[in-house]
Amino acid sequence: MLRVDLRELAPGRAVETQGELKQDDQALAGTEITLLEPVAVDGRLQALGEDRFYWQGQARTVVAGECRRCLTPVATPLQLEIGALLTKNPEAQDDPDSYPVAPDATEIDVTPAIREELVLAAPRYVECRDDCKGICPQCGKDLNAGPCACKPVSDARWQPLKALKDMLRS
Repeated sequence: MLRVDLRELAPGRAVETQGELKQDDQALAGTEITLLEPVAVDGRLQALGEDRFYWQGQARTVVAGECRRCLTPVATPLQLEIGALLTKNPEAQDDPDSYPVAPDATEIDVTPAIREELVLAAPRYVECRDDCKGICPQCGKDLNAGPCACKPVSDARWQPLKALKDMLRS
């Protein structure tokens, strides 16, 4: 469970957390992240004095994407080490380095911290392999499967230099 009852937290004692975020988590809708499996989460929550808590854990999943060169589907394993400071202190609610907890909360949910870290860590661009040749810009053939029959296209911007080169040769 990724929610911890605050009555379980005693100073100097950590509470183990285990759970998962669903593959179709609605909070990830609208992001460019597509999960191929649920996010498995393990961690520990501990009190850091009055109204401050620290959660440290790991999250593991596989993210779907497509190669930015050849558009082949790519599955990318993702393993995160997460450390999150949570606070009930109203003065620290605007601190970008901490996650707010309502002052009258009776439990802490670490799910928002996990979602944010997942969004930040998910690769925006992936490649199927380092030496991916991509696709032909003319016919769209995957060049990893072999060359296409298209003739090389010269860029019209180079024509003035080609003309100058031809003039200098004559």
